[in-house]
This record gives sequence, structure tokens and C-alpha cells, in this order.
Amino acid sequence: MTSAVPVLLSSSSVFPEPTAAAFELAAALGYDGIEVMVWTDAVSQDAGALKGLAAHYGVPVLAVHAPCLLVTQRVWSADPWERLRRSAVLAETLGAPTVVVHPPFSWQRDYARTFADGLRTMQAAHPDLRFAVENMFPVRMAGREFVPYQPGWDPTTVGYDSYTLDLSHCAASRADALALADSMGGGLEHVHLGDGSGLGRDEHLVPGRGNQPCAELLGSLAGRGFRGAVAVEVATRGARSRTLREADLREALEFARRHLTVAGDSQDAAVTGDRRSGNR
Repeated sequence: MTSAVPVLLSSSSVFPEPTAAAFELAAALGYDGIEVMVWTDAVSQDAGALKGLAAHYGVPVLAVHAPCLLVTQRVWSADPWERLRRSAVLAETLGAPTVVVHPPFSWQRDYARTFADGLRTMQAAHPDLRFAVENMFPVRMAGREFVPYQPGWDPTTVGYDSYTLDLSHCAASRADALALADSMGGGLEHVHLGDGSGLGRDEHLVPGRGNQPCAELLGSLAGRGFRGAVAVEVATRGARSRTLREADLREALEFARRHLTVAGDSQDAAVTGDRRSGNR
């Protein structure tokens, strides 16, 4: 028995290698698909180039991460709504069902003020997509802590139709990942799988190398009725060679598959037991 939940490789996981390398590594390692992080790499912004890579390597794009980072504030447009609109069009063109989006930065006052209503309008314009708002984290500098997001790092305090749960961000915010998944409820559509030490910074460790409940979260997805994808989002910039980067990404994939499969097998066994006992 294998899990029905697809495991994707985020193209951010191969940085500083380019987007094309993510497709090559995903195919070599056996990932089910790619989450494209739209950033300054021109290929990440180009539907034709991404379609060509997906076809060449036989690895579909199943999620698009809108350009929400500090370093991507000028990608496509300075207008965050235009960046999100173009991300939606890119996802539709590639056949990806999910667009990952961050809450607004605190200095994006107009965007923040209209974010919830604008997201509903965007959803109506692209009904086949899920705009999954991601949990973020406070920033700690010089002994001080501040939240650079409006109205905060936890999107469930506002309430959206769809969410992305990022486990590394849970570590950075010292949040209980399982409790946050509970708060997201049926809106949990996408998972960023990475680990963290809980030291208050965003680490994106290979799952199993930190203290987050990565295995428990994956094991709980079947019982949550999860219908989305799990995207491995780990930092490999410190890897000194392609071989070491590949080893980290293989380990992360094996971790995800192992814990998703155990959950799937357990659920199947329970259903089979119910059927044999006459329960419906």
C-alpha cells in the first residue's frame, strides 16, 4: 500500500541551483511533482519553459508559490495583486491546483486591508484553484521580536478557505503544529514539509533532524480527510556538492513516504476491519 498523497519537491529546496535543477532532481529521486517557487530565476516565471521541463523530465507542476518573499517584491510587478493574479494564470496554464500565498507584509497597508475580500474575488475568478494562505512567524533581531505580517503570522486568526501548513515556520513561531492543523480544519490544503529546532528562526531542516512533529502530522493527514499535497521545502544551500544535496532530498522524500504510507495502511486496515465486522 502506498499513500495517495503526492509528495512534491519545492524548487526552493535546490537553491542556489536554478529551477531547472529541481525537475532533474525530482525525476531522479522519484518525487511525484514540483512546487515552483516563483522568484528571480526567469525560468520560474515562464510557463513555456516550465511546461517543457515538466514534459522532458516527466514531473508535473502541482503547486505554484506566488512571489511573496522580500527578494521577489518586483517580480512581474510591484503590485501584489498582479503578482498573485499572474501566479494563478501560471498555475492554470500548468494544470497545478494550488497557489501558495503569504499573508501581507505589515507595510503593505492597502493590500492588507483588502486581502481577505480580494482573495475571495481572486478565488471566484479562478474557481478551479485553491489559494492556500501559509502560516508565517515572528522575526527576532537584536534581542527584539516583531511580526512583519498583517494582521499576524497565523492566518487562522482571520479565517480563509484554504491554508498551507509550514512545519519549519511552526518551529520559528514556537507554535504547536498539530494544534494549528486542527485550527485549519478542512481548509488544510497543502503542507510544507521541513523541520526546525524551535530556536526561533526559520531553518527548513530535513524532516527528522529537528524537534517538530513531522511524522505525527503526516500520520494524521489521512484522518483529517486531507486531499492536497505535501511539498518538501528544505534548505540545502549549505550542501557542498550536488551529491550531498541529492542525499538530503532523498532522505526527505523517504521520510514523507514512510510516514504517509503508514497512515494510509492504518486507515485501510481500520476500514477493512469495520467492513468485516459489519460496521458501516
